[in-house]
Amino acid sequence: MKNFIEELTWRGMIHDVMPGAEEHLNEAMRSAYVGFDPTADSLHIGNLVPIMLLAHFQRCGHKPVALVGGATGMIGDPSGKSAERNLLDEKTLRHNQDAIQKQLSHFLNFDDSASENSAVMVNNYDWMKDFSFLQFIRDVGKHISVNYMMAKDSVKNRITSDGSDDGGSEGMSFTEFTYQLVQGYDFLHLYRENNCSIQMGGSDQWGNITTGTELVRRIGKGKGYAITCPLITKADGSKFGKSEGGNVWLDAKYTSPYKFYQYWLNSGDEDSEKYIRIFTFMPEDEISALIAEHNEAKHMRALQKRLASEITAMVHSQADLDNAIKASSILFGKSTSDDLKALDDQTFLDVFEGVPQAEVAMSEIEAGYDIVAALATDTNFLKSNSEVRRALKENSISVNKEKISEEDYKLTTADLINNKFILLQRGKKNYFVLKAV
Repeated sequence: MKNFIEELTWRGMIHDVMPGAEEHLNEAMRSAYVGFDPTADSLHIGNLVPIMLLAHFQRCGHKPVALVGGATGMIGDPSGKSAERNLLDEKTLRHNQDAIQKQLSHFLNFDDSASENSAVMVNNYDWMKDFSFLQFIRDVGKHISVNYMMAKDSVKNRITSDGSDDGGSEGMSFTEFTYQLVQGYDFLHLYRENNCSIQMGGSDQWGNITTGTELVRRIGKGKGYAITCPLITKADGSKFGKSEGGNVWLDAKYTSPYKFYQYWLNSGDEDSEKYIRIFTFMPEDEISALIAEHNEAKHMRALQKRLASEITAMVHSQADLDNAIKASSILFGKSTSDDLKALDDQTFLDVFEGVPQAEVAMSEIEAGYDIVAALATDTNFLKSNSEVRRALKENSISVNKEKISEEDYKLTTADLINNKFILLQRGKKNYFVLKAV
């Protein structure tokens, strides 16, 4: 067993640790849980820190529990939010749970036969669905005072705005006010049923987690511990985990492996030094050597390349990483027509996002589409036919990265990428995409 707290500390992943937690962990194998919001069928990179908490926990010899908040997902956590979120039905929650477990299996070993510290996934809807309101306020609610609940930052930050009587988004509903009790009961339930003595999460969850430790103490007559990690911020002050298109998702159908790879590759130097400690399993000495190498030749971006490679392979696969690297080289390195044709539709569109496009009838391609019409007459990629002829003579025109110079060149189905696209290019940086329809 490795010292879990020491591992997190050098990685910059510790915000608060309840006194006694480190000693408790060093005594024997322990069980800890992290809760995940099931309101989507994919996690995003904002979830990666708690995922890595569980992954390091397991690698240090302890047993991780991933809790999907099916019941709490029907309520809405007020922490860090200014309005209530949409509530979900059970069918959607179950679908989202299955999708989330599949993603977590890239980081955690859920194989029961593998070892005694194999990961477990639970859904709090399973023990909350038959809990009546009267039973809950009698058996749980009476143990926590309203004064205690009101003192939590997650409540104070929302209660300061006046709630509207028409069900508007201001203020806090009773439903959300009770959230910390429901989450606290999760800790008590897992303490009783799974011998789970630790809850982990982001620093904004400290209030909810400590409510759980109180229930473990007052009702369970035991001792529960809280460990939180810092909320990740970017050096420029912008929000971590967001791109121009919104969340950076772990599921390839929402964020392609190419775009995922590019997100990390475009990290600044200061952020990359922080991220590589938090989001990879690389050992300390290897990270220190990599940072030193990077600082000697920052233009080579060794740190960003290794960071992007490690995370993309872990979240997706080595094959997805290889494709993302190959796709990245198409714009900025030497590539061939075969390289382009190896890209799937989504990656092709991601690589050439923002590049001007025009549609052409498939019948025209099949008949042989005149290159002059493709470059100027029908698309306005170049301003005139004479400019096209001049560019062809200058040998600055490429079709799918292959140079052409003949004025009578015809585009055919043999030029189609995925039977759909043709990439036209003038010089090194001017691109145009034809889409056959």
